[in-house]
Amino acid sequence: MRILIANDDGIYSPGLAALARVASRFGEVRIVAPDVEQSSASHAITSSRPLSHRRTTLPGLDCEAYRVNGTPADCIALGVFNWEKVDLVLSGINLGLNIGNAIWHSGTLAAAKQAPLLGLRGIAFSTPATDAETDFAAIDPWVEKALTLLLAQQDLSLVNVNLPAHPRGIAWTRQSFRHYDGKIVPGKDPMGRGHFWFTVTPIEQVEPGTDRWAIGEGLVSITPLILDLTDHQQLADALVRQPLA
Repeated sequence: MRILIANDDGIYSPGLAALARVASRFGEVRIVAPDVEQSSASHAITSSRPLSHRRTTLPGLDCEAYRVNGTPADCIALGVFNWEKVDLVLSGINLGLNIGNAIWHSGTLAAAKQAPLLGLRGIAFSTPATDAETDFAAIDPWVEKALTLLLAQQDLSLVNVNLPAHPRGIAWTRQSFRHYDGKIVPGKDPMGRGHFWFTVTPIEQVEPGTDRWAIGEGLVSITPLILDLTDHQQLADALVRQPLA
């Protein structure tokens, strides 16, 4: 099995190396990742300039690795173009959860989402970012368990996996759409000029069965996703109310 791995934290992220080490137990691994951090890049692609694709040595990893001066989605597109017969795309392990509304702007998920757009399977992995160094040894067995479970599910083309710092189980979940409330915080730079930060305020309400609920319970959250954004119920209701010729 050929496994292509990217992320949005950049090619030197310890989470990327941790995911590559686990993935190597399942097949041949190649890394194609951004040369700098691309967090919250969402599914942006680079169309206004050419991209570079440069071989990189990553200490402790026995696999080919390339850095790209582009977005996570760019990395997958280039990776698939330059490596024939890719079987699976993995993204992460992101330093920071991608649950709830964060799914919309996550570069980590975008890399995985690029896979089904190219006819491949994509899985994104994320874990909390804290002041303490992430204990990848604690989540390593759970990444392997999640991969084993998902590789057996041939009909799942896009999956979002979030791992608590110290998992105690696994749960199938749905996306929570009440994860946070975005807000703008005004401020001033050292020169006294006005600027603005886009930030978020966590919402405490937790819905059972969601990705955020699972993390709070110490469970690995596995959320199957689809690319179709159509609200099929609203579409059906609209056609009943006012069918168009």
